[in-house]
Amino acid sequence: MFGYDIWGLTAGNIAMIFIGGALIYLGIAKKMEPVLLVPIGFGIILVNSVDPLLGGLMIHEQGVPAHGGLAELERGEIGVLNLLFNYGIASEIVPLLIFLGVGSMIDFGPAIARPISFLFGATAQLGVFCVFLIAYVTGWFETMEEAACVGIIGGSDGPPTVFMTVQLAPQLLGPITLVAYSYMALVPILQPPVIRLLTTKRERAIYMKPQVREVSRLELILFPIVVFVVAALLVPKSAPLIGMLMFGNLLRVSGVTDRLAESAGGVFTDVLTFILGLTVGALMSAEVFFDYKTLAIVGLAIVAFALSTAGGLLGAKFVNLFLKEKINPLIGAAGVSAVPMAARVAQREGQKANPRNFLLMHAMGPNMAGAIATSVVAGIFLGILAP
Repeated sequence: MFGYDIWGLTAGNIAMIFIGGALIYLGIAKKMEPVLLVPIGFGIILVNSVDPLLGGLMIHEQGVPAHGGLAELERGEIGVLNLLFNYGIASEIVPLLIFLGVGSMIDFGPAIARPISFLFGATAQLGVFCVFLIAYVTGWFETMEEAACVGIIGGSDGPPTVFMTVQLAPQLLGPITLVAYSYMALVPILQPPVIRLLTTKRERAIYMKPQVREVSRLELILFPIVVFVVAALLVPKSAPLIGMLMFGNLLRVSGVTDRLAESAGGVFTDVLTFILGLTVGALMSAEVFFDYKTLAIVGLAIVAFALSTAGGLLGAKFVNLFLKEKINPLIGAAGVSAVPMAARVAQREGQKANPRNFLLMHAMGPNMAGAIATSVVAGIFLGILAP
């Protein structure tokens, strides 16, 4: 299908260059996750234009493609993207350090003030497990490891997805990361249909008082320490992810490490993010992208996002059966850990049904809880499947 070539580029390479350009357009013109889509798009252009024309010296060893375009550093010519991949991504350093930066920017106060948020963060993992089973039972993916990495996309959290895929299915890192981050940007489009299908206008109009219990500084300081200790004891494989997330958050709330928190959540994270984006884009050679597995990942990711949104909504509706003062089920949908897009969707849909509603702070609790839940689920998969 892509055998003929133009000026040394196959039709597949040319198609991928257009796809890379489309991602750059979405990032710049539509402002859809620009800090990731722009580097990913440019990385795709690099690996599908410079790489074939120059014989692979910039991207990978000539004639030894691995992981979708990047090779191991054992012999021969190497390039800058090869170095970034092997020492940054494959070594798991970059996704973990990005999670440290994420932790330094997160306010867990709303989740602490309403502990039931953690239930919604857990029920919003429904899509992860359902799509894992679908991917494996259908036979579209040969191993449980690959199926698990497709399922984790439903958690809607980039670093755990990258961290887990590097260990279990590095050959799928490019398409999985691209789809995961692209769909996170599409949460405002993907969630509303599911929300309207599973809730009535009356449920969406439920009014919640704007005030949330004030959380003490002691609670904020103890929270990351306690969460890490509990998670590390119960799910040891989640310790690296939870540890980085909670350490970053401790820097934020301690009151004495503001400079470190600002650094971790600022330029430090920005540099790591463009390294991740550029390198992941360079994994997307035409041979990797135009494969049935990539198409399956694209479709199953939509299913995962929809089921995770449904899980959060149904969790909130279930809790309402036992509450005198009902909560708006929209905040359950924010258990999908796309921070803060999912919380904003809950706010927007709630105000459409009832202009008095201000759900953002209520929804941020499940949103933050989802980040913890996805990391724990990734740890569970790694504990079962990792060698």
